[in-house]
Amino acid sequence: MKRPSIYSLLVACTSIFCGVLGDRLTVLRSPSYVTFLDGQWPISGEKVPSLVALTMGFSVHEDLDWPGLQAGPLFQRPRANVLVVVRGVDSLSLPNNITSYPLDNPVPFTLDSVASTVHTLFADSTPVVLQLAPSEERLYMMGMANTVFEDLPVTLQQIRGRLSQEGSILNSLPVNSLSRNNEADLLFLSEIQVLHDISALLQRHRHLAKDHAPDLYSLELSGLEEISRHYGKDSPQFQDATSILASILQKFAADVFGVYSNNAVVEVVTVQNFETPLTRRSRSILATNQISNSQRPYNLAYQYNFQYAVIFNIILWLMIVLVLAVIAIAYNLWNMDPGYDSIIYRMTNQKIRLD
Repeated sequence: MKRPSIYSLLVACTSIFCGVLGDRLTVLRSPSYVTFLDGQWPISGEKVPSLVALTMGFSVHEDLDWPGLQAGPLFQRPRANVLVVVRGVDSLSLPNNITSYPLDNPVPFTLDSVASTVHTLFADSTPVVLQLAPSEERLYMMGMANTVFEDLPVTLQQIRGRLSQEGSILNSLPVNSLSRNNEADLLFLSEIQVLHDISALLQRHRHLAKDHAPDLYSLELSGLEEISRHYGKDSPQFQDATSILASILQKFAADVFGVYSNNAVVEVVTVQNFETPLTRRSRSILATNQISNSQRPYNLAYQYNFQYAVIFNIILWLMIVLVLAVIAIAYNLWNMDPGYDSIIYRMTNQKIRLD
């Protein structure tokens, strides 16, 4: 009788330990109809795109077996979702009243599937899709509405050059121990500059937040990881950078949340380092064809897709309405008085009487 209680205690202690020292998924802002429950339920890194899709009201191929997100209203969805991934630290000094969850299996992930869904469902609209990735070509923009953001710096050289222009954060941000001449520091400051410019452009073009098409922002920041690698985690540069990033993220979340009239979800994923790609199962195209051919030798398609439930409900209720309409029409025709309800019989009776 004591085993269940001991096991429950171990599970609780493990979840608390992981919640303090492990990687985190933190929800900075969310509307009232998107409910994140308080708890220490771990979520896998590869499930984060599915979580983002569900918060935006989209369907997913596989059910998300995670109790942290509560089902919301059917006809109400956020106007935007902003996901910021911070590499190089497992947690930030954020307010205690926000919801946070442990992150398990921190494998690299993208929101390409969510972006594809946005452009497929809202092809005639102007959704905003911004993706910031740690590469030479850092900023990716898709969609017609992104012409507003065409002045944003794209490459690393352009982003660093932005720091010396008018409106740079270096004029108002206390950099403390950070240097303006070090490459690692400039990378971190350039990412802070991009966050500032995105927020400023959204406040300048508020009409983007008033259309019915949802917007998607996926921003991955690696500057803090470079500072940790260059100076070390116990250095004052890393401590200052962590403090600056925590305050900037809170201001960025508040600005975006205000632009979208409190109808946006802002999440922050803090990960010490992503696991090696070997832990991420991947298959080549040839391997996929071999497996599919062994299961379906005639290369037949699936009997239904993830929209099967929607199509089934439309057909079901349409058939029910048609059957009820046929029954009502047949009942009225059966009980109709030919001499009173039908104009044909009424005129015939009058003609007979005249004759």
